[in-house]
Amino acid sequence: MPIIAAGLAELRHGRFSFYPAIVGVQHNEWILRRASWTEILVANAKTSEEICIPRRFVGEVSSIEAPYRIVGLVKELEYREGVVFPHHRSVIEMPRAVNDFSRASLRPTPYQGSAGVVAIRAELDSDSRVWRVLRGSVAAGFLVCLAVIFVVRDAHLGTGFGWTSTPSRVPNLNAGDDYDSVLKKMGSPASDQWLDSRSGTGGYRRMWYPRRGVTVVLAGASRNRARYAGTLDRDDKIIQSVDAGLANELYSAPVIE
Repeated sequence: MPIIAAGLAELRHGRFSFYPAIVGVQHNEWILRRASWTEILVANAKTSEEICIPRRFVGEVSSIEAPYRIVGLVKELEYREGVVFPHHRSVIEMPRAVNDFSRASLRPTPYQGSAGVVAIRAELDSDSRVWRVLRGSVAAGFLVCLAVIFVVRDAHLGTGFGWTSTPSRVPNLNAGDDYDSVLKKMGSPASDQWLDSRSGTGGYRRMWYPRRGVTVVLAGASRNRARYAGTLDRDDKIIQSVDAGLANELYSAPVIE
């Protein structure tokens, strides 16, 4: 299925589905109500229930309309008690088999009586002891590496839902940077969207970098002529701006009606 970097304007007059589907919602068919820089409001086509989804979780839109367009989500989401948040899959312990007894129950009952004294001669095997120490050191090092990986991963995945996150790193960008120069400094974004300005002239290009925790915004008359306007953090708040009108665009009326 071909994917194009497009805004949400194409969803105004039709139905679409999310991929992956939102956990907790049985019917994956939606209608776009409105969209702003910070969130989109969608209604379930079957139940008419409306939910808000933060824009940082919304990815690309498919170019195929049959039977519905597909809107990609950068994370698997879960809907519960009227709120959408990232879904965590829990590890379920397998139940014990019917005839599976604990090892303690298979141990013989200790004999109630005096036990005979058996002379045991301890023989030290230096080679076996060295191998045991070596295996223990390798296992300990492996566990330490796993712990470091999980800590770094959680730091990068932190969001406004109560996880621990690292501060957003502001890139070294200025008003003279265009799309090509942003790619050279920061690499390819996870998502690239173009939104029309509410004033009717030109628009804004959102480039989402989840590993850095920032969204780079370019502004201009068209997608290819846009220049650097500012940077947003994970909560879509402005942390750097060279465009005086950027704040008004971000926190005003929805872009799409």
